[in-house]
Amino acid sequence: MKFLGKFFLTLLLLILLGLVVLYVLLQTQWGAGWFSRWVSDKTAWHLSLSKIEHNFSSPSHIMLDDFSFGHDGQPAVLVAKRVDLGLALVQFSDWLHFDSIDVRDGEINLANQTPDTTLPIQANRLQLNNVRIDSPHSMLPMIAERVNGGIIPWKPTPTDMLGSDAQFQMSAGKLTLNGVPGNNVLLQGSVKQHRMIFSNIGADLARGSMTGNAERDTQGNWKIDQLRLNDIRLQTHQNLSDFLNPLRDVPSVSINRLDMTDARLQGPDWAVTDLDLTLKNITLRGDDWQSDDGSLSMNAGNFINGGFELNDPIVNANFSAQGIELAQFSSRWANGVIRASGNWTRSDKRLTLNDLAIAGLEYTLPQNWRDRWQQALPSWLDSVLVTHATANRNLVIDINPAFPFQMTALDGNADNLRLARQHQWGIWGGKASFNAAEATFNRTDLRHPSIAFSANDQQIQVTEMSAFNGNGLLEGTASVGQDAQRPLTLNLKGQAVPANVLQNWGWPALPLSGNSNLLLQVKGSLSAAAPLRQSVEGNVSVTTDTQSVQQTMHAGQVQ
Repeated sequence: MKFLGKFFLTLLLLILLGLVVLYVLLQTQWGAGWFSRWVSDKTAWHLSLSKIEHNFSSPSHIMLDDFSFGHDGQPAVLVAKRVDLGLALVQFSDWLHFDSIDVRDGEINLANQTPDTTLPIQANRLQLNNVRIDSPHSMLPMIAERVNGGIIPWKPTPTDMLGSDAQFQMSAGKLTLNGVPGNNVLLQGSVKQHRMIFSNIGADLARGSMTGNAERDTQGNWKIDQLRLNDIRLQTHQNLSDFLNPLRDVPSVSINRLDMTDARLQGPDWAVTDLDLTLKNITLRGDDWQSDDGSLSMNAGNFINGGFELNDPIVNANFSAQGIELAQFSSRWANGVIRASGNWTRSDKRLTLNDLAIAGLEYTLPQNWRDRWQQALPSWLDSVLVTHATANRNLVIDINPAFPFQMTALDGNADNLRLARQHQWGIWGGKASFNAAEATFNRTDLRHPSIAFSANDQQIQVTEMSAFNGNGLLEGTASVGQDAQRPLTLNLKGQAVPANVLQNWGWPALPLSGNSNLLLQVKGSLSAAAPLRQSVEGNVSVTTDTQSVQQTMHAGQVQ
C-alpha cells in the first residue's frame, strides 16, 4: 500500500511538474511558435504568435502578442499587437467561447474571410482599442479606422461582425458606412434578429456634424426617427440624379423628422447653398412617397441644376394620403420673382396652381424649348391647371435663328388655364390675355402687341390680336384645332403698315413699297410632324397709294 501511495504521489508530482514546465515553455518564444504551428496544422485556420503571457495577478486572462489569425490559404482576418483573452467557465463545454476578448492596435478584415465561414471564436464581450475594421459584405458595408468600443455578446456570422443579436457602442476616428464617410463617429445601438437599431449616431460629416437615431430591418427598410445635419459642406462627382439614387435603391425610407441647417451641396452641374430644411412624417419608396400628416419647410440661398437656377427659394408644403398642398413657393428666378400656391392630387395626378405670379423676369428660352414642349410629362404628372395667373414687366427672348423673338415689359392675366392634359403640354382650356410694351418677331419690330384667347378641348380661339408697326396697326383673329394635325386659321388686317411687313414672317417679298393696307387669310397645320409652310393655303391683298397686289399661296408656294 505504501508503494502504491508513493507511486501515485510521484506520478502526481511529475504531472504537476510537466504542467509547470509546459506553462513556462508556452510563455517563451519557442512555446508560442509551437502552439501556433499546432493550431495551424490541426485546424482549418492559421495562427501566428510571438508570445503568450499569463500573470497570476489576473489569473483569468491570457495575453497574446503579435497575433495573426485567419483561414488557411487566405490573408489574416484578425491582426493585432496584443489580444487579451478573458477565460470563463463556459469554456469547459465550448473552449473557444471566451468571457472577453480585448483587441488592441490591430485590424479586423472580414473581406479576407471565405464565404459561408464563421470565425470560430466567440465572447461575452468584444473590446476594441485602436482597431481598423473592414466589413464590405455586411448588411451595412463599413470601413472604420481608430475604432474603440465594445460588442456584447459577440457572436459573429459569416457576413456580419456584429452577429445577429448584440448591443454595441463604438467610436471611430474615421468611418465610411454604406459609402458615406464621416470623422469622429459615435455609434450606439443593438442588433436584434438582424434588425439594426442605432439609438445614437454622431459624426463630423462633410465639414459639418450629424446626430440622430434610426433603424434598419432585415429587408433593408430604413426608419429615421430623428436626424439633424448642421453646416454640411459636401462636394461630389455625381450628378443630382445619381446623388439621390441611394434613397431610391433601398426598399423604403421612413422619416419621422429630418432637419438640415446651413448646408451646401455641390455636384458637377448642380449646387444648393445655405439650405435649411425640415421634413416630417414621410415614407419614400423608390420614386414614390406616402404620408398621412407630413410637411416640408425649406429655404435656400441658391439652387442650380444645369442651366436652371433659383435664388432664395422658399417652399412650404403639407403631405397627406390625398396628395400635396403647396402652401407657399416663392423664388427669385432669371432676375425676376415667381410665386405660387396650390396642390397636387394623387388620385388624378393633377397639379393645380391656385395663384401663380411672375414678375420682372429676364428670361431666354432654351434652344430646345419646342422639343421639351412636345415631350410627354412623367407618370406622376397627368395635368396642370392654373386657376389664376398674373405676369408683370417680364422680358422673354428666343434666340432660335430660324425665328427669333423678344417681348419686352410683358404683362398678362390667365384664369382656369389648363396647360397639360394626359401627360402632354398644351393649352387645353381657360382664357388668357397678354400685352407688351415692345416686341420683335424675326427682325420685325412691333409696339404694344397684345393677344387674348380662350381654349377648350376642341380649339384655341384667338379673339383679339393687335400691334403697331411702322405708322400703322395690325389686327387679327385666329383659331387652332386641338387634334393631332393642329389646323390653323388666321385672319390679319393691316392699316398704314409697311407693304412688306409679312416678309420676315414667311410670305415672299411683294413688289411694293411704302405704307399699305393689307388683308391676309390663311389656313394651315401646326402639326409637330411636318413643317408649317408646306401646309399653308391662303391669299393676301395689299394696297398702297399707287398700286395693289393680290397673291394666292398653295402648299406654301405663291402661285
